[in-house]
Amino acid sequence: MYNDVISFIRQTFNTPEEFVPLHAPYFGGNEKKYLNETIDSTFVSSVGAFVNRFEEMMTEITGAKYAIATTNGTVALQLALITAGVKAGDEVITQPLTFIATANAIAHSNATPVFVDVDRDTMGLSPDALEAFLKEHAEMKNGEAYNKGTGKRIAACIPMHTFGFPCRIEQIAEICARYNITLIEDAAESLGSYVGDKHTGTFGKLGTFSFNGNKTVTCGGGGAIVTNDEAMAKHAKHISTTAKVPHPWEFVHDEVGFNFRMPNLNAALACAQLEQLDTILTNKRELASKYKDFFSNTDIGFVTEMEGTTANYWLNCVVLNNRDEREAFLEATNGSKVMTRPIWRLMNKLEMYKHCQCDALTNSEWLEDRIVNIPSSFRP
Repeated sequence: MYNDVISFIRQTFNTPEEFVPLHAPYFGGNEKKYLNETIDSTFVSSVGAFVNRFEEMMTEITGAKYAIATTNGTVALQLALITAGVKAGDEVITQPLTFIATANAIAHSNATPVFVDVDRDTMGLSPDALEAFLKEHAEMKNGEAYNKGTGKRIAACIPMHTFGFPCRIEQIAEICARYNITLIEDAAESLGSYVGDKHTGTFGKLGTFSFNGNKTVTCGGGGAIVTNDEAMAKHAKHISTTAKVPHPWEFVHDEVGFNFRMPNLNAALACAQLEQLDTILTNKRELASKYKDFFSNTDIGFVTEMEGTTANYWLNCVVLNNRDEREAFLEATNGSKVMTRPIWRLMNKLEMYKHCQCDALTNSEWLEDRIVNIPSSFRP
């Protein structure tokens, strides 16, 4: 049934018989050179020139004033929550259709996730659903939003730009501002994605990125926080480096901190990758265009960017008609050594988050039944 799709993917990646991965990293620049320089310098841990350069490059790319390098995207989110003042017992609104890291970072901060529905076209948090939830469940006390049912403070909101497709972040930011809820963007998947001419991750107080092995650019692990708030930037960097007070030899730490600073080895790889970001993004847009043309002649939908936004097309997505067709597509493609995967299981269905409050999640359920990611690697 899906032989034409499989043949097209193999032809597109010039892979007649071998395994076609979902998203393989591309190393076409100075990766080996910078890694050798780092080894020769002996500065391979969290102090080194490439860590500083990586942070500078992230501010240049995103337009944010400050960037803080971290060991991965999950801890970037955790640090962002702590920096934003989220406390134990608080609630944080997010979407159920996301990678587990979003919910885990909230739990790691001893807060509780609240899951609100997404929009079908962006697969990201729906401002309409957010507005409806807050109208029904929130009340203002001393200038802060509280959940009428639980009595807990709604301290933050974390929308996620799913697969690199920007959500309706401007409307979400306006709603959060009215309710005095701190907006933190999970931009883990959206490096190189924009709303208008503004980069994702820069609409809230803080934004976070991931550089995991399967991302648009990678350094094996790695993450980053971006912000325009100088005090928040200094605090995030301080607690990411064990909250050590700077001194030539004394070991004085002034609060509970974390060892979350990106090592120089990872940063060297990240810098080499960021140098190629424009080339990689162009390549991925060309691939998405090929897919769009192909699927326009089938009964399978293909996800494209919302008008007024620029997606990085990190992972291309198709939309099947129902769960049965989704399962048949997954079996046919993976059985033919063409790697595809379904969208994540909804967070509220996972054992550790079943107790969390949610709205109806109608769109999230619809997308869970239908969305499949297809091979999206850079094509040399």
